[in-house]
Amino acid sequence: MRRPGGWWRTKSTPEKVETYTRWSFHFFGVIEVLALGVTAYGRTGAGLATVLCLLVTVHAAVCMLVSSRALDWTRGRRPQPVRLMWALAVVSAAVSVTAVGIAERGPAGEVETAAGSVYGGVLCYAAGVITLGVRGWRRRVAVVGAFAVGAGLLTFPLEMPLLASVVLAGLVMVTGGFLAVTSIFSLWLLNAVYALDDAKETRARLAVAEERLRFGRDLHDVMGRNLAVIALKSELAVQLARRGRPEAVEQMIEVQRIAQESQREVRDVVRGYREAALEVELAGARGVLSAAGIVSEVTGETAGLPAEVQSALGWVVREATTNVLRHGDAKKVAVKVRMSEGRVVLTVENDGVAETTGDGPPAGPGGSGLSGLRERLSAVDGTLEAGPVGRGVFRLTAEVPLPAATAGAALGVAS
Repeated sequence: MRRPGGWWRTKSTPEKVETYTRWSFHFFGVIEVLALGVTAYGRTGAGLATVLCLLVTVHAAVCMLVSSRALDWTRGRRPQPVRLMWALAVVSAAVSVTAVGIAERGPAGEVETAAGSVYGGVLCYAAGVITLGVRGWRRRVAVVGAFAVGAGLLTFPLEMPLLASVVLAGLVMVTGGFLAVTSIFSLWLLNAVYALDDAKETRARLAVAEERLRFGRDLHDVMGRNLAVIALKSELAVQLARRGRPEAVEQMIEVQRIAQESQREVRDVVRGYREAALEVELAGARGVLSAAGIVSEVTGETAGLPAEVQSALGWVVREATTNVLRHGDAKKVAVKVRMSEGRVVLTVENDGVAETTGDGPPAGPGGSGLSGLRERLSAVDGTLEAGPVGRGVFRLTAEVPLPAATAGAALGVAS
């Protein structure tokens, strides 16, 4: 059963920012209803106030829809909502004209104030929302300017003084421009978060690619020369065999020796890659996490540990780092190595818990996961525990017993 708020924890940081931005635009619509529609009940009769409130509610709903579709268009998920933006412009004009009619033909006094607020308010909100669906500062300024000019022109049926019409148009220009700038900045911030997240993934992939290149270079250095010698000696042996020379046997014996030596060297390279020292894995994890924009903190001593213990704990560090990069949304990772009562304890803790099932984060492509780590640790009588330890905190703890002599030496180094 999913815990309360689990839907939010499963989202990545860009998805959380997008959800916040989307609902901020929707909240603008709620503010419009409260500021323009609901307040009309305190300024005029219930009948006219209800009409004004319904008009504002319809306009706010269209604004919410346009802002949501415009956000999807900005992220490349939908086409540009041109028809919806024109529909919002038409609805805004209709609500404004209706408000003008109510102010002109309705009871004098406070009804004019209520209708006037609706008249100017819907134009300001519409100007700010429609700018979300266009690109370029010139077009956005043109949209806000068009609404300001329209606001001034629609005041002529009210026989307002020219100065009052200009002031009203200026207010729509300033308020609509402010809403437009606020909305555009929110979109810019959202796009920047997505771009940073993409850069984070790219840096992590580059770190993995660099490790693959290093492994490829090591294999090339080991196998390139030996394979060239094997080819030359094999060709020489063929030539000697065709001539019936007994030296061909000696050449093939040499080829066999070089091939066996190559097998041994390849095993050494693979063993060095798969069973690296714990200090090497810690340094590699620090570099990969730093490349991914995650703050890492490593404490403790690793000197003096047996090779098999370092290999097992090195795999723990490697798998934990992979899980942090792939399955979490961590900002900080703390790795601690300590000696305790003849045991070495490795703790990897991060603040980016991902929703999991079973015994912890899912396994990576290599299929090892936490089950594979437990198998590796069991070979050295070690244990592994993993799970959330607090709100948004995931901890992985590996313990491996040390031989008596090694434990004493390790404690001496630590002291």
